[in-house]
Amino acid sequence: MHLWELTTDERQDLFDFVRALVRTPSLPGDEGAVAALIMAEMRRLDYDAVWMDDAGNVVGRIGPEEGPALMFNSHMDTVEVADPAAWRVDPFGAEVQEGRLYGLGACDMKSGLAATVHAAALLKKHGVSLKGPVFVACVGLEEPAEGTCTRVLFEEDHLRADWVVIAEPSNLQVVRGQRGHVEMTLNVKGRSAHSSAPELGRNAIYTAAHLIFNLEILSGQLVDDTFLGPGILAVTEIRSHGVSRNAIPDRCEMTLDRRLTVGETEAMALLEVQRIINREGADADVKVIEEEVTTHTGKTYRVRRTSLPWALEERHPLVKAMLRAAQTTGLRPGLTRWHFATEGAYTAAVAQVPTVGFGPGNPSLAHTVNEYVEVEQVYAAAQTYAALALQLLGKK
Repeated sequence: MHLWELTTDERQDLFDFVRALVRTPSLPGDEGAVAALIMAEMRRLDYDAVWMDDAGNVVGRIGPEEGPALMFNSHMDTVEVADPAAWRVDPFGAEVQEGRLYGLGACDMKSGLAATVHAAALLKKHGVSLKGPVFVACVGLEEPAEGTCTRVLFEEDHLRADWVVIAEPSNLQVVRGQRGHVEMTLNVKGRSAHSSAPELGRNAIYTAAHLIFNLEILSGQLVDDTFLGPGILAVTEIRSHGVSRNAIPDRCEMTLDRRLTVGETEAMALLEVQRIINREGADADVKVIEEEVTTHTGKTYRVRRTSLPWALEERHPLVKAMLRAAQTTGLRPGLTRWHFATEGAYTAAVAQVPTVGFGPGNPSLAHTVNEYVEVEQVYAAAQTYAALALQLLGKK
């Protein structure tokens, strides 16, 4: 037994909350029903303050308004149901089989979100006197535009945090970094002609093929960091345009997915592709994708599909505190990294707030059919979050 061991009733309450979240659809820009569910649960758990900002982010506070602040950060949205025919359970049924809770978002990341909501409430229930606030932040639009709504918390709402824990799935391992992400469009121009006389035109697909060959070579020559791993470049989509099926295409567009490792930047990623264009003498241009996203409250933001890599040193105080907190609840976590982007792209790389990741669920199950989370991991995560808050903010 340890201080944060959940009682039977506490386990049941947390379990019921996770199931309710999974049963409530929350696609990006349509998180309103889940947001209402979260706010109701925070109020039921007697949070000191609960509010929703103009962008539809939900924030709950336990503890005083002033002082050093710890933020638990989660996202409310999920991807769409992938290949419904391949699901052997109802994606919104929240079925439990052999200790696993199945459903869309069960792993990514409604289980982690639920654990943070209940963990903060444990502090108040146990009568812990805190030196500063614990914020439980639940944001939207992470799937299409990670960091966008967390940026709102910091830059529009002026919420402040001294430490951030991202509750994305990590198999209860401590995450101390992630690669960055750039999505680019490569536009190749050709000249249209009838396909019976191709010599009169310039086939944009053929030019694109030469560029793709060089991009594949480049992908094997990118920087490789000993912790975050190598930079990655992949062509993920190709579209061509012609006036008809028997016309030489005058345009070909490609989407490039670039993962940035330590030392790489957006400017470097663009320059590498531009050099290939110049070397091939291609009539083409490359640019970072920009698009508009709309929150469930109707606010629209123009976002640039780019984020920087980040990594905390192995001996950083927050990393050590997260490890100790897990150990006090009976876990023996190791240190790892995320291969995907999270809200840490903003908190760590832009706001420069010390950030770690820790959450229930296997990261490899995110965005997959028959997604699930081990229920015991959800309980363990909640206990560990409470233990961390006590370490960082508990009065001696």
